Amino acid sequence: MSAAVPPAVDPAVAEEMVREAAAWCALHGLVVGDRANPRSATVPGVGLVHAPFALLPALLPEPFWRQACELAPIFNEVVDRVSLDGKFLQDSLSKTRQVDDFTSRLLEIHRKMMEINKEENIRLGLHRSDYMLDSETSSLLQIELNTISASFSGLGPLVSELHRTLINQHGRLLSLEPKRVPGNAASSKFAEALARAWAEFNVDSAIVLMIVQPEERNMYDQYWITKHLKESHGVTTIRKTLSQVEAEGQVLPDGSLLVDGKKVAVVYYRAGYTPNDYPSEAEWSARLLIEQSSAVKCPSISYHLVGTKKIQQELAKPNVLERFLENKEDIAKLRKCFAGLWSLDDEGIIKTAIEKPELFVLKPQREGGGNNIYGLDLRETLTRLQKEGGDALAAYILMQRIFPKASHSYLVRGGICHEGLAISELGIYGAYLRNKDKVVINDQSGYLMRTKVSSSDEGGVAAGFAVLDSLYLTDK
Repeated sequence: MSAAVPPAVDPAVAEEMVREAAAWCALHGLVVGDRANPRSATVPGVGLVHAPFALLPALLPEPFWRQACELAPIFNEVVDRVSLDGKFLQDSLSKTRQVDDFTSRLLEIHRKMMEINKEENIRLGLHRSDYMLDSETSSLLQIELNTISASFSGLGPLVSELHRTLINQHGRLLSLEPKRVPGNAASSKFAEALARAWAEFNVDSAIVLMIVQPEERNMYDQYWITKHLKESHGVTTIRKTLSQVEAEGQVLPDGSLLVDGKKVAVVYYRAGYTPNDYPSEAEWSARLLIEQSSAVKCPSISYHLVGTKKIQQELAKPNVLERFLENKEDIAKLRKCFAGLWSLDDEGIIKTAIEKPELFVLKPQREGGGNNIYGLDLRETLTRLQKEGGDALAAYILMQRIFPKASHSYLVRGGICHEGLAISELGIYGAYLRNKDKVVINDQSGYLMRTKVSSSDEGGVAAGFAVLDSLYLTDK
């Protein structure tokens, strides 16, 4: 992200800061499950380590920060508008479904809902749009838009707090001011949106159902939301896997979803975004059951599909945004942040990508880190897919590779500080809530910075390549 030069830190001071920061993490719940402890992913409170973090915030010129924040409500509205056009979603993903079983199963559920004309009166989206600052063009470009299970809204705000604390203590040495780290209320804002959706549902005894993976080392990120929901709003959350919902769930004739005998107001997905979350038919059956119910879904099947890479690429085509938005200024703001995106039915772009693979990223229809293809692997994959022919290419999109400027960083993992060149990605959270025609919430809801060693291609923190970070705003 950086456009200015971050401060160099005296090694003795850095060592002291790492110890202080690691202790702060333990005291304030900036923690994840320890991979070395097999029980850490299933039993709360067992095998905790501090979440990987950057010792100092990433620098970002303030105009880019303001630009990213302004985009959040516009993207929220786009997701809602596109989700209402079932035919557009089905048509845009029709080729993808033939070669990608996961997308095909999601589309099947979506089609069933269209057939019964399923109304979603209360619509809740908790999104995160990810950006990088491209050094070649000096522009902020969107990497992707996450519409399901946008993670780190719980831990992200703690990193901002940690950095302000460290700057308060060591700021003079570092020539940094704590007020330049923007406030980050992502966890309380997401909890507030869930609580407002619960209130719109209007059944006092109902609960929020959080859909989780059977093993989740990032559970504390989720527990922060649960804590805010209970303490600030008096709303109870239960955690269930999709297979537990299949075993314990039922939809009553009036549409009510009951799980373990409790009426569900809001279903908040922190799982269900990857094929690994559906190891058997039981999970698909649970997903369909939830979709058939009157509970508020975060996200609904249509919101989930809007977040696919293929829809991102479709929206970047000429005249497509105009189908969903009237405001020309908003359309221009979105266009400005779109990177180059192409479907693989364009032979010219495939030829260019095979010749210059370093300028592109090949993306499958997948969320979570570890899926993108770069460099020589990209050339090899495209060549192979072309030979195979048929629709195999439809499972991917091509994206312009963004080249952020690397800057000197201190990344802390397992209490050890790694110094080196790193690049950062900015995620802006957005919350959107609508009941029939009334927009209840449409806000930017905090941020996430992730910083990774510049030789690592993938950005997912939970995938083990990156650390959590915050922002330090500079004048230019």
